[in-house]
Amino acid sequence: MTGSGGSPGAADPLGESLAAAVRRTGARSGGVYLLDPAETTLGLIALCGVPVDAFAPWWRAPFSVHGPSQDAIRNERLVWVSSLEELARCYPRVAAGIPYQLAFAVHPLGEIRHGRGALLLMWAPGRSPRLSRRERGNIAFSARRIARVLDAEARPPAIPDRPRFVRPSRHAPVPQSGRAAAEMVERLPIGTLALDLGGCVAYVNAAAADLLGRPAEHLLGTQPWQSLTWLDDIAYMDAYRTAMSSREPVALTVVRPPDQRLDLRLHTDDSGTSVLISPDPASRPLGARPTPAPEPVPGPADAQPALTGAPSHSRIHLLMALAAALTDTLGVQDVVDLVAERILPAFGAHGMIMSTADAGRIQIIGHRGYDPAVIEQFDGMPTDADLTPAGRALTFGASSFFADRGELSRFYPRAPQITDKHAWAFLPLLSSGRPIGCLLLAYNEPHAFTAGERSILTPLAGLIAQALDRARLYDAKHNLAHALQQTLLPHALPTVTGLDVAARYLPASHGMDIGGDFYDLIRLTDTTAAAVIGDVQGHDITAAALMGQVRMAVHSHATAGAAPDQVLARTDRDLADLNASRFVSCLYAHLDLGRRQVTLASAGHPPPLVRHPDKRSHPVDIRPGPPLGIGVGTPVYPLTTLSLAPETLLALYTDGLVEDPGTDMSRTIASLAHHLGRAGDLPLHQLVDSLVRHIRPTGRHTDDIALFLLRPHRAA
Repeated sequence: MTGSGGSPGAADPLGESLAAAVRRTGARSGGVYLLDPAETTLGLIALCGVPVDAFAPWWRAPFSVHGPSQDAIRNERLVWVSSLEELARCYPRVAAGIPYQLAFAVHPLGEIRHGRGALLLMWAPGRSPRLSRRERGNIAFSARRIARVLDAEARPPAIPDRPRFVRPSRHAPVPQSGRAAAEMVERLPIGTLALDLGGCVAYVNAAAADLLGRPAEHLLGTQPWQSLTWLDDIAYMDAYRTAMSSREPVALTVVRPPDQRLDLRLHTDDSGTSVLISPDPASRPLGARPTPAPEPVPGPADAQPALTGAPSHSRIHLLMALAAALTDTLGVQDVVDLVAERILPAFGAHGMIMSTADAGRIQIIGHRGYDPAVIEQFDGMPTDADLTPAGRALTFGASSFFADRGELSRFYPRAPQITDKHAWAFLPLLSSGRPIGCLLLAYNEPHAFTAGERSILTPLAGLIAQALDRARLYDAKHNLAHALQQTLLPHALPTVTGLDVAARYLPASHGMDIGGDFYDLIRLTDTTAAAVIGDVQGHDITAAALMGQVRMAVHSHATAGAAPDQVLARTDRDLADLNASRFVSCLYAHLDLGRRQVTLASAGHPPPLVRHPDKRSHPVDIRPGPPLGIGVGTPVYPLTTLSLAPETLLALYTDGLVEDPGTDMSRTIASLAHHLGRAGDLPLHQLVDSLVRHIRPTGRHTDDIALFLLRPHRAA
C-alpha cells in the first residue's frame, strides 16, 4: 500500500472504503493509522483528500505519548476534537505541532485480526462543535468497514515508508467550456497555478511560467516544492498546510533566486488549490504578508526549512514543537533517535553524529548517515586533536559552520578526506554553561548556512543539551537500579535432584525497569526444597531493596526448618519490625520429592497452576492469608497439600502476568491454565517463554512479571 493512487481500474478496497468514509461523514479528508506489531509506533498507511507530502509530519507518531489517536486506540473509544482551542486544552503537546484550525475525529478500528488501528477524519473549521448521533453512527460504521477490509487481507498490512494517496469520491461540477476558461486565464497578467488534491500542478498559465522561471511542461504533474526547489521552505509549507486545513485564503511572500520576490495567494476548496502569483511590491519587507492576511499560523517541526525569508514566528514554532518532543525523551538513545528522526529532516540534513567527552576523548553516542568505518576513526579521538572541529566544540563550546569541502579544508585539511559529506554544522551542546556534547549535522551537497538557520540551530542545540543531560542522569539511575535488582535476584537456581525448574523475570516495559517481583528455590534436604515467589508493592529502588530483605528473611526461616505457614508468619513479623510501609504478596511451596507432595501457603498471592501428567491444567484451589506487612495482628496462612506425581508441573507467577486494568483476572488465569495444558512436553525453558508470549503477545506490560516452573521427573 505504498503507491500514490493505485492503477486505474485496479481493485482498491481500502481506498474505496476510506473515500466512502470521507464522503459519508461529510469530512474534508481522512486517513487510516495502524499500530506496528511492537506497539511502539502509529503509522499512516493511507490518506484521502490531503496531499501526502503536506501531511508528512504526521506519517508517524509514538504510541506511548498522550495524543488523540493513541487515546482512541488505547481506550477503544471515539475521540472528538472540535477546534484548535480544544486540542490545546486536551493535548497541549500535540497542539504545538498542529497549529491549524480544524476539527477532527479519531475512531478505533476495533478488533482486527492483524492488530490495532484508527480511522482519522478531518473537517474544516466552522462546523458544529458537537457530533450528532447520526454522525457518530456514520463514523463508527466507516471504521467497521475499514476494519473488515484489513481483516480480509491475507497478510498483515505493513506500515509503508510513505502512505498512499487516495482520491476522494466527489461529484465533479458541470464543466463549462474548457477552452474558453483556458483562454481567459492565459489573458490574465497575473500568474495562475492549479494544484490537484494530490498537490501536483494540473494547470499553469504563461504568466506563472514566466514569473517562476520554468517552462510549463517542467511544472505540470509535479509538486511545486519538487520542481521549484527554492519553494521547499518552511514559509511555503506553512501557508500550504494552512490553506489545506482551514480553506481560508492564505498569502505570503517568497524569494525566487537570486532576489526576485513574489507574492503567492492560495485559495483551496474540495477540488484543489489555486495559486495566484504576482511580483511583490518593493515597499513590502521580505517575509511580510499582504493585506488582508490571515492570522499567522506556524508550521510543524518536520517541514524542510530553507529559512531565508521565513517569518520569525515559524522559527519560534519550530523550536516549540521540537522542545515539546524533547520533553518526551527518557534515555540517551531516545534523544539520539529523536534528533535523527525529526531534526535531520527538519533541516534537510543527511547525516549526524552526536558525541560527548569522556576522560579527554570523544565518545560517539549516536550517528546516522555515516559509514561505520568513519565513525570508528572518530570514536575515542582526543578532544584536543585537530582533525575536526568536534573537539573544539566539546572543549570550548564554540559553533562552526562549513558550507563546502574547500571551506573545511582551509581550517582542517585532513577532515574532508575522511568523509563524503560536503557541508557541516558543528553545534556545541551546552547545559548550565558547560559543554556536555557536540552535535554534527552534515549534508551531501554544499550548503550555505543562512542567518535564519544559524539563529534557530543555536537555541535548538541548547534544548538538545538539556534533554541529553537529563537522559544521562536517567540512564545512570536506571543502570544503578537494574544492577541492584540483578544483584538481589538469584544468579542461578540451585540444582535439586529429581526436579526440573525454569524461571523468568521481566521488568515493566516502560519506566525504570525495576520492581519488587522475586522468586527463589531453596534446597533444604536431599529430597526436599522450597520454591517461593513474591511481589513487593511499588516499582522503584525502595521496592527492589525491600524485595531483597524479604527474600533473605524467607530463606532464613525456611532453612531453619519452619513450616510453610510459619515461614510467612515470621516474615510478616520481620516486615513489621522494619516498618516498611509496603505490603508484599508471597506464595511459598514446600516440595517433598520423597513423599511426592507439595504443601502451599499464600500471603495474598495469585493461585498457582498445576498441570497433571494427563495434561489436565487448572488453578489450585488455595485459601490465601493476608499479604505480608499489612499489619492485621497475628495473621493465619492456611496450608494446602497436593499430590506431586512425576511429570506434574507447578507454575508460580506474579500478578503482572495476568492482571490488566479493566479485565477479569480470573479469565486471564483460566486462559493461562488452558494454554499450559495445550503446550505439550516442551522443555521448561521454552515453555516459560511460550506462557509469557500467550498472555503478552506484544511484549508490552505495565507491571513486572515473574514466572517460575517446577516439574519433578521420574528419577526423583
